[in-house]
Amino acid sequence: MKYFLKSCINRSMATIKQSKLNSLYTRLVPGAPLTSEDLSTLGISADLAVHYVRAGWLTRLMRGVYCRPNDTLALHPSLLLLERNLVGLHVGGKSALDWYGLRQYVSQQPLLHLYGWVAGRLPGWFIERFPAEYHRKRLFDECPDSLLYVDSFEKRSGAPQVSAPERALLEMLSDIGVRQSMQEARELVESAYNLRADVLRELLQRCTSVKTVRLCLQLGCEGALPWAAKLDPATLPTGSDRLWVSKSADGLLVLKP
Repeated sequence: MKYFLKSCINRSMATIKQSKLNSLYTRLVPGAPLTSEDLSTLGISADLAVHYVRAGWLTRLMRGVYCRPNDTLALHPSLLLLERNLVGLHVGGKSALDWYGLRQYVSQQPLLHLYGWVAGRLPGWFIERFPAEYHRKRLFDECPDSLLYVDSFEKRSGAPQVSAPERALLEMLSDIGVRQSMQEARELVESAYNLRADVLRELLQRCTSVKTVRLCLQLGCEGALPWAAKLDPATLPTGSDRLWVSKSADGLLVLKP
């Protein structure tokens, strides 16, 4: 009798585990990583997750993060998971411009530029699959839970957060002299013909980097871009009336007042 009851219990537990696994596979989007919290909502405990990993039914990416075995992770759902842990995380700068079709140099797997409000590091499983850099940057006077002109890509449901082209341009310009060449930046500005002057004006007025404001005005005027003609430097934080001189990878960077 004891053996019979034990056998029934084991079969019942196996059925429950299989049922939960079926539920997991039904609801888990291919290419999407998930966390222990996600598993918990499906009734899968930490111990059961360990069992699934040992059985080859789940792959452990790092502590508390999993995916389907032999699954090729997709960028967008992976970014959505990172957004849950890094406040203000979004695709910005040169990468956001690239997403909108504004690019100069085409590489097989360009470096993904991610920006956020807090200091942090990208997990190894992410950068192994998607070469990326994360930058803590507070370029504007804004709130971390309501970033200026940052929204889901193309306003699609389930898409990662990305800077609007105008914000992305300023993020890229702020990196000149750090990790961005002046020559490429100039070429990108020249290709950004259709930026919205009213959006740029608002962003520039709330920009905390004088260098970035001056670069935007100077390169926009040099390229005779239509949006530059609609910006009044007198209403923007351009700093003092002195020339701004600094070193960059291209040599000396001289910014007009």
